[in-house]
Amino acid sequence: MFRRPASSRLIRFALSGAALFFLAAVAPAAHCWEHDGHIMINKLAASNLPADVPAFLRTPSAIDEITYLGPEPDRWRSPAEPELSAAQAPEHFIDMELADALGPLPHKRLDFEAKVFAAGERPEKIGLQPWETDEVWERLKAAMRQYRYLLAAGQDTKPVEAAIIFYSGWLGHYVGDGSQPLHVTVQYNGWVGPNPNGYTTGHQIHHIFEGPFVADNIHAPEVQAKITPPKVIDGDMFDAYVAYLRHTATYVEQVYKFEKAGAFVDPGTPESRDFTAARLADGASMLRDMIYTAWIDSAQPVPDPYAGK
Repeated sequence: MFRRPASSRLIRFALSGAALFFLAAVAPAAHCWEHDGHIMINKLAASNLPADVPAFLRTPSAIDEITYLGPEPDRWRSPAEPELSAAQAPEHFIDMELADALGPLPHKRLDFEAKVFAAGERPEKIGLQPWETDEVWERLKAAMRQYRYLLAAGQDTKPVEAAIIFYSGWLGHYVGDGSQPLHVTVQYNGWVGPNPNGYTTGHQIHHIFEGPFVADNIHAPEVQAKITPPKVIDGDMFDAYVAYLRHTATYVEQVYKFEKAGAFVDPGTPESRDFTAARLADGASMLRDMIYTAWIDSAQPVPDPYAGK
């Protein structure tokens, strides 16, 4: 997927307990998982949906459409649509170090943006990934609730089925982004700040890892073997998704270790291929579970906004 705009920025983040200020040169935009990874994540998620989701969502045509939509938000980055490109670019990533420096993450996008502006920063330099993902998931849940209503009323469900398929595919892009360790960190394309381990500071690691290495070496059966059993996600979805991003962030340094060892060159190593397949499987598993949870939660009654008033 595409990363933030290419410019220099002052970034502040916590490292080894100290607040550091430094100027980072931002590299050219990159694709998260690029085409092959996003296609694989969406296809495997759709192909592994539980049998109790609506049958239309498990048809070959629905799986094909969800698969096609995996890279869709990257298609919105054409210079022919500059306003769209600028507005949605920050929705593909979040620099967790910078976001956490502002305190607990609020559930609502505008509340987070207000915190960022109050700190003298810009939201597009930190990223809006979890808010976009949660908002698309809520669109999916709302569409599934409408499907239930129309089905119970004996009305035509074809239009809302199309919406559900679209939202599922759209959601998949961001969930896939969230499984790529270099999309949740300031270390997204070359190490910045103190570098005692001598990791690369060049601007190739992002593309090499998620682009050619995935396309040439990672195949669907290897990822399928690592997909977890389906489950309903408990609790608040925003909190669960942020926890997913934080889990992804624990693998940032491992990506740099593999790159330093040359493990993303040509076929790489068994360990680097296994690692990459596991990251893709985590994205596919999370996407499947978020779609499934949207279906289950859509059966719940809508809270009364006037209750207790």
